[in-house]
Amino acid sequence: MLRCILRAKIHMATVTESNLSYEGSLTLDKEILKKAGILPYEQVMVSNLNNGERFETYVIPGKKGEVCLNGPTARKGVVGDKIIIFCYGYIEDNKIKTSRPKIIHLGNGNKILNIR
Repeated sequence: MLRCILRAKIHMATVTESNLSYEGSLTLDKEILKKAGILPYEQVMVSNLNNGERFETYVIPGKKGEVCLNGPTARKGVVGDKIIIFCYGYIEDNKIKTSRPKIIHLGNGNKILNIR
């Protein structure tokens, strides 16, 4: 059986931009995406700590420190909001015990503080 398990989490990202006129998605610093193992256009769940909004979208690679809510997601937060980005994957039962999510904690300027 396959189970949907947390594969990666980017914790305490700060929204740097909100672009309502873009077609849609979440722009994230490409280096953070790489370290998290999240691919461009991969689906993510986003939770906004400031207003409680939670939504699904996909990611596109951006510039250093960039976290931009695009299109309709721009209505889900404002610049300065703290968000958590979750990426899930389907894992076979026999591999769950050895599978651990990659968790990235961000600080000021969306700089990586640590990776677990």
